[in-house]
Amino acid sequence: MSASAIFVLDLKGKVLICRNYMGNMDMNEIDHFMPMLLKREEEAEMTPLVTHGSSHFLWIKHNNLYLVAMTKKNANAALVYSFLYRIVQVFQEYFKELEEESIRDNFVTVYELMDEVMDFGFPQTTDSKILQEYITQQGHKLEVGAVRPPATVTNAVSWRSEGIKYRNNEVFMDVIESVNLLVSASGTVLRSDIVGSIKLKVVLSGMPELRLGLNDKVLFEITGRAKTKTVELEDVKFHQCVRLSRFQNDRTISFIPPDGESELMSYRLNTTVKPLIWIESVIERFSHSRIEIKVKAKSQFKSRSTANNVSILVPVPNDADSPKFKTSTGSAKWLPEKNVVQWNIKSFPGGKEYLMRAHFGLPSVECEEMEGKRPITVNFEIPYFTVSGLQVRYLKIIEKSGYQALPWVRYITRSGDYQLRTN
Repeated sequence: MSASAIFVLDLKGKVLICRNYMGNMDMNEIDHFMPMLLKREEEAEMTPLVTHGSSHFLWIKHNNLYLVAMTKKNANAALVYSFLYRIVQVFQEYFKELEEESIRDNFVTVYELMDEVMDFGFPQTTDSKILQEYITQQGHKLEVGAVRPPATVTNAVSWRSEGIKYRNNEVFMDVIESVNLLVSASGTVLRSDIVGSIKLKVVLSGMPELRLGLNDKVLFEITGRAKTKTVELEDVKFHQCVRLSRFQNDRTISFIPPDGESELMSYRLNTTVKPLIWIESVIERFSHSRIEIKVKAKSQFKSRSTANNVSILVPVPNDADSPKFKTSTGSAKWLPEKNVVQWNIKSFPGGKEYLMRAHFGLPSVECEEMEGKRPITVNFEIPYFTVSGLQVRYLKIIEKSGYQALPWVRYITRSGDYQLRTN
């Protein structure tokens, strides 16, 4: 990565705290950062990297702070930005909120963290659970006499401490998929994809090894097994605990999990998704004095599944008033600050169709180009269901003491960016 120094600045560009890791740069170079940033902002040419001479500044903004990495080398920019965001997460775990006041109130702890997360320009441990073993909230390091670093820092399994013990051993696994959808006013699906993640909550003693089996298309092709429903995963990203070589060789997901909550993996499926909740709307205008909006919502999934907390946001003209609603189920309300009608349906079983009718007065002479062209947005959550068909075939837990552990698996499908355009 080769970041020579890391700075935390306030909104005016004043250095709150910094750490010089390599000693090969003039630390006063940071004085050029804010003037260059302001100049680019005036010229509407904001970029995540600015350069002064041979000094490069890679920066992110968080609340009222700028976090800036300074380097002279041709550094891996993606790794630098990933590291800066990881620092933000670590600080948030320690101070709840990361802002100027929390930096000023915790100078000692911040310096100790900056010393541990990077060494001579190269990232080290950025897992807050491990850092909290030897950098306490009060900013004190290990007790006097404890000169050896914790085993987790030098251990190959740096994300998990040794000696963890629980009375009841369990693993909770959530397979969560978000559906992104954009439908044209004519009913054509313009964009659809699924973004998924598998999240863990691990309550296991010792150093267990877990093996996860999915209905992975590539795996079933390798093993020559026929399967009616397989899923072809794309853009798979794993937590560092997963043995990548095993996955690349035989698609086995094998890992020693972090203790507590973590995201094991994320994935994407670039596939045409049948809209789970389909919306049709008709807008009728009556001599510019009133408007009636009819909305039909239809659930296009199997009747054994149910969408919960469905919220359908229907745009209305910004000068509308005197709302009246009629719904076949749920309740509707007007949100004038957002110029939408919000139709809430607590429980929406599969294969059902519901209607909502909204009536508004239009006191002013309205332009023909009304903002009714804004899309309808739908929010929902369907438990016990994955739209991709991804399934956990098995989750094996192996630990040398041989204890019995219960795995629990839950499936959830949610709306992501789910929009249907209107006429």
